[in-house]
Amino acid sequence: MQIQENFPLRPYNTFGIDAKARHFSSFSSAEELEELLSIQSKQLSGSSNLPPLVLGGGSNILFSKDYDGLVLKNNIPGMEELTEDEEYVYVRAGAGENWHQFVKYCLGRDWAGLENLSLIPGNVGAAPIQNIGAYGVELAEVFWNLEAFHLQEKKIYTLTETDCEFGYRDSSFKNKNKGRFVILSVCFRLRKDPIFHTSYGSLHEELDRMGIKELTIQAISQAVINIRSSKLPDPAVIGNAGSFFKNPTVSIAEFEDLKEKFPGIVGHETLSGSVKLAAAWMIEQCGWKGYRRGDAGCHEKQALVLVNYGNASGAEILALSEEIQQSVFKKFGITLEREVNIV
Repeated sequence: MQIQENFPLRPYNTFGIDAKARHFSSFSSAEELEELLSIQSKQLSGSSNLPPLVLGGGSNILFSKDYDGLVLKNNIPGMEELTEDEEYVYVRAGAGENWHQFVKYCLGRDWAGLENLSLIPGNVGAAPIQNIGAYGVELAEVFWNLEAFHLQEKKIYTLTETDCEFGYRDSSFKNKNKGRFVILSVCFRLRKDPIFHTSYGSLHEELDRMGIKELTIQAISQAVINIRSSKLPDPAVIGNAGSFFKNPTVSIAEFEDLKEKFPGIVGHETLSGSVKLAAAWMIEQCGWKGYRRGDAGCHEKQALVLVNYGNASGAEILALSEEIQQSVFKKFGITLEREVNIV
């Protein structure tokens, strides 16, 4: 197994941050992962003092500094149908597979459930960690189980939806299980007969604009791709990690109080009876949309997206995010929580 030193991470994070790993390697199986961990504990000076950092597509991470440890790139491949019943197809994907390519694989076989999650950057392994979601659908709704390697016990576990403790852009892997597991593969339960989710405003409008008369999962996917392409910068052109902040949730009473002070505030009632606020609207009201300082900025079309216009450091983008958080709290009394992981 080849382990490289002082390895540049710029090609491995969509922010395009010029950070380095003290040691770096990649793995394509649980066996290779275990071998690399053995090498780390026995041979790598310094790296053993930090837990290994596992990278997927690098689309939800901000390197605020170099990583003085071992970075492991998860390249586990594979997409396959496992079984089916009258209603569902159960399909498994390796954690190293590109998420959108996996979505296309399923759409090409008319397996429904992932169409609203089209064009989300990153790899399959990160999807349950973040409980990715878009346009009215969350990963938890199509999740069945996953296989994960326990770093301390050196064992493979099968974890269910209950084990993962999914929440809004949240899971046990960001809380009690943080740093304990490496996800190897994910199994999804997809419908043979689709249930369409098109109530999200801009999605409904885009389908109308496309002139869609008969809904299909392929049409919904294309509408999502059109919307995302029009609003969000391509990381290959402008470094970014998608939405930098979560949309905060408040009680209905708190929302009514905010509406009295800010009549234009945007919020949507959730199934749980709370109200999810539009973080982008609040950031824009604070004057950050389109703001740029050096090569760090807030995107001109989507205030939730912080960007690297070329050579911004992770520390500069992190500092900008903290200023945005402070100004939103000062104006609205709302604390914005970061969606992006900071290293």
